[in-house]
Amino acid sequence: MSSETQKTEGGAPKEQSTFTAPAATANVQGETNEELNPDGTPLSDKQRRKRAEKAEKERVKAEKAARLAAEQAARQAADVDFATENYGTKPMNQSRERNNVQLYSIADIHPDKDGESITLQARLQTSRAPSAKLAFFTLRQNLNCVQATLAQAPEKVSRHMLKWATSVTPESIVQVEGIISKVPKPIESASVTVKDAEIKIQKIYVVVPVTWDGQVPFYVDDATRSDADIEASQETSRPLPPIALDTRLDNRVLDLRTPTNQAIFRLNHGICRLFREFLENNGFIEIHTPKLQGAATESGASVFKVDYFKGKAFLAQSPQLGKQMAISADFGRVFEIGPVFRAEDSNTHRHMTEFTGLDLEMAFQEHYHEVSELLNQLFFYIFTELPKRYAAEIATVKRQYPCEDFLVPAKPVNLEFKEAIQMLRDAGYDVGDLDDLSTETERVLGKIVREKYHTDFYMLDKFPLNIRPFYTMPDPNDENYSNSYDFFMRGQEILSGAQRVHDAKFLEERLAAANIPVSAMQSYVDAFRLGAPPHAGGGIGLERVLMLYLGLGNIRRASMFPRDPKRLEP
Repeated sequence: MSSETQKTEGGAPKEQSTFTAPAATANVQGETNEELNPDGTPLSDKQRRKRAEKAEKERVKAEKAARLAAEQAARQAADVDFATENYGTKPMNQSRERNNVQLYSIADIHPDKDGESITLQARLQTSRAPSAKLAFFTLRQNLNCVQATLAQAPEKVSRHMLKWATSVTPESIVQVEGIISKVPKPIESASVTVKDAEIKIQKIYVVVPVTWDGQVPFYVDDATRSDADIEASQETSRPLPPIALDTRLDNRVLDLRTPTNQAIFRLNHGICRLFREFLENNGFIEIHTPKLQGAATESGASVFKVDYFKGKAFLAQSPQLGKQMAISADFGRVFEIGPVFRAEDSNTHRHMTEFTGLDLEMAFQEHYHEVSELLNQLFFYIFTELPKRYAAEIATVKRQYPCEDFLVPAKPVNLEFKEAIQMLRDAGYDVGDLDDLSTETERVLGKIVREKYHTDFYMLDKFPLNIRPFYTMPDPNDENYSNSYDFFMRGQEILSGAQRVHDAKFLEERLAAANIPVSAMQSYVDAFRLGAPPHAGGGIGLERVLMLYLGLGNIRRASMFPRDPKRLEP
């Protein structure tokens, strides 16, 4: 049978159709020709071009996706973190072992040590990453801050390490190992104290992380700025945040970390150190008197009463009773550094309910001015030694709290109370002969004295007797006045002192005049019945001296954990 015919069902041959299919159908080889439009007509040339362009775009897109997937797979295969041993968080220190690592001090970093390898522990103050391959850090130890850099480097610093380091929370304690590197030009950052060198970090670990719940109340970098810097920034695109004093005091531990506060409380220590040093060199010994007393030494309205078993006791307003009894016990010259309590509801810039008293008492030979002269010498010693020994600390404080230098006279300026009253009257103030000085008249007098004598430090002598405590010796030449004195800094009182009544009978008379029963202070009076030498002394407010010397403006800045009528925490 030929290829053109085939049999029918009955076996008779039937002729094969020779009809040719149109272009839109499949040919005998099974190849697909162009598609048809919905109406069955062939596609136009324009339609075919669009279909071809679309197919080409899809092909290119598929090739690009395949290439990117291959590249990502290659990167992932090659991105092995080779620096895992060079960073991370150390386990909590439980004193398991000692490695005797020699830690470096930021204060010792110097460009002359360029290339030297060091290990140091510090607070992480700030961090910033200007690029994915470089980060800058500010590391802080007490007063000192240094810049450190971490740069991505083959086989040393991975991108994982750099990313981790920049995520460490500020104020964490970190340990870094690196190289001291001299910088080509001084570092401009105001917070950095090392201007001519930095640390090239090779390894960095968190020793103690910050675990504060949420964002910390403020950053140390912000808490160190001066009011002038904050005010100047308010007109810029990046205004700096002011931090209120109460916010600082509520979070005092964080606030105390600022270089400024580190300096302030080193100066606090310095004043105590110089006070003790001078007095020891002049034959004084340090004593410690009780702070719980059975009676008030001064006005009963200004003492804290506390429960004392089945009775009552008072917190000491000063070590006055103990100092005087030590003199009666023949210790001759004594001093004490300790807490003083005053229950005065004074919410001012210079009052606290608890402060540190620098007290001294000494027996004299002929005249109480022997004691006031020694006090002048004591203050001159403190004021001349502070800038010699603590110049860096003073400079640090002045950066945040700028003020005029404290003026100390070439020789003591000692004025009598009557002179001061006349100076105030000459300035237009109406003050009585026996009136106590108010805060305002003290300040005015301070300005007058500064202008006339070129000093911020002076003494007023011979105060009216009616404004002094019962144990003050009256002036033998004028019954309205007393052998008492105050010392002033920048027009504010920082020491109150006097010759004390050392005769028991006369002391009883003075107690009676103050409406204080002798029985309430029997042991104190009895100490003088045994015979006490003539003596005088004074009590200095440590925080007030520090505040006025540095021009801090508020005594709470000079107290580590201040106590006032509204604050008992932290």
